[in-house]
Amino acid sequence: MRCLVVADLHYSLPQLDWLLSAAPNFDLVIFAGDALDVGSFVDFRAQIVVVKKYLELLSGITRVILCSGNHDLDERSPEGEKISRWISDVRELGVACDGDNLVIGDTLFTVCPWWDGPLVRQRIDDQLREAAQVRLKRWIWVHHAPPADSPTSWGGKRFFGDVELVQWIKNYQPSMVISGHVHQSPFIPDGSWFDRLGDTWAFNTGLQPGRPPVYIVLDIDDGRAFCATRALIECDAEASSFPPHDVTGQTRRISTDNQYEPLRYPRLVRYLKRSAGG
Repeated sequence: MRCLVVADLHYSLPQLDWLLSAAPNFDLVIFAGDALDVGSFVDFRAQIVVVKKYLELLSGITRVILCSGNHDLDERSPEGEKISRWISDVRELGVACDGDNLVIGDTLFTVCPWWDGPLVRQRIDDQLREAAQVRLKRWIWVHHAPPADSPTSWGGKRFFGDVELVQWIKNYQPSMVISGHVHQSPFIPDGSWFDRLGDTWAFNTGLQPGRPPVYIVLDIDDGRAFCATRALIECDAEASSFPPHDVTGQTRRISTDNQYEPLRYPRLVRYLKRSAGG
């Protein structure tokens, strides 16, 4: 199973167009939050309409997972906590979203909402506890904020990760946690697009402007991953059918039968050509 991971597109239409063009190459698209942009001059309601149309098109191409991020919160619950009401609506489009569990083969994906207060935090706690009862060979969480005190949440001066997520990881030891939120982590000293917490791999795509967006490719069955930026490929994987064959890098297996081997910081490979129509 080949997964395309993106996050923090923030209503970038060129990046959403690229995502549509890339989706046919993958069995699953994982969108780890912040599809919208609260700072955009485009009305928030209009952004929701447009992004939902992209999600409808994507779900007609391949399976799609979407979790909410802090930019996706469009309402307050009766208790006063910020929530993403519109994301729950995309379930009817065939998109697995906040609160869902999706089983593909021997992999269980758990999709977590952004939490703004104790009630939604408790919902996540309950969701993970229930999903743990039916976990499969691989258990992958999609959770917008990366774990606290991890290179994937390093902002340059301090960490911006989720302390509660660290405890949940300790409790359940999922195979992977896929996040976004901290845009600069993959590109700055002491930051990274991946980390290892016990038996759990954590990934953060980061954010760069322009087309294509930063993306991570996960080959779940073969245990390989790489992160691609517009200027570089940080490569721990074989760049085979996607991106195109002009992208090369050192091949490294990161898992064998779901037992993930420690990674060293990946080699940087210059990538000056456009990839996938970028």
